[in-house]
Amino acid sequence: MKQHIHFSLDLLFISVAFPLRCTSEDRFLYSGFSGANLTVDGAARVRANGLLEVTNGTVNLYGHAFHPSPLRFRRSPSGTVRTFSASFVFGIVSVYRETSVDGMAFFIAPSKSLSGVDANQFLGLLSSRNDGNSSNHIFAVEFDTFQNTELKDINDNHIGIDINSVRSLSSQPAGFYDDKNIFRNLSLNSGEAMQIWVDYREEATQISVAMAPLRMSIALCHL
Repeated sequence: MKQHIHFSLDLLFISVAFPLRCTSEDRFLYSGFSGANLTVDGAARVRANGLLEVTNGTVNLYGHAFHPSPLRFRRSPSGTVRTFSASFVFGIVSVYRETSVDGMAFFIAPSKSLSGVDANQFLGLLSSRNDGNSSNHIFAVEFDTFQNTELKDINDNHIGIDINSVRSLSSQPAGFYDDKNIFRNLSLNSGEAMQIWVDYREEATQISVAMAPLRMSIALCHL
């Protein structure tokens, strides 16, 4: 089964590098996006300096950026999901200095057509009409900067694992553990560049997400 890999945001998103590997045969690397063959929609655009901007601060607006060709995550339609890894660098810059709504997501979906989705708490992924439907076939890692109590968000600065719904199956405050094993908070809407690692292991059927400030070699905040 081939599925597409995307970014979706409800804020300004900037990425300077994005490598992903599913197998030794399926891999790609973006070091800046100038000339990249991305498929974008909504407010998404590649800026002149090569950074990817997915929204521009307009209310109730979202954008998507898609890797142009699908990747094979299963060996057969009924097979298990294969091991994959992704890492990327991003920054969220809010129009309003002390708040932002509602965040961004890295996600995998069966199609690049996401018509009828909503912005705000649905992150341009789903809508109030289909949230939670098993037919969505969407996996996402959300970087949430607003606490939606109806979705049982733990706070206004967390990372969540989403399957077919923006109500996260698992979530943790955004941050990392330093070399003394002390948890350090990272503010997702600080405007600072951060790096993310997303790893799935087929044998354990387990997803792991880690984050750290840019240029830090070790990140130990896992879900």
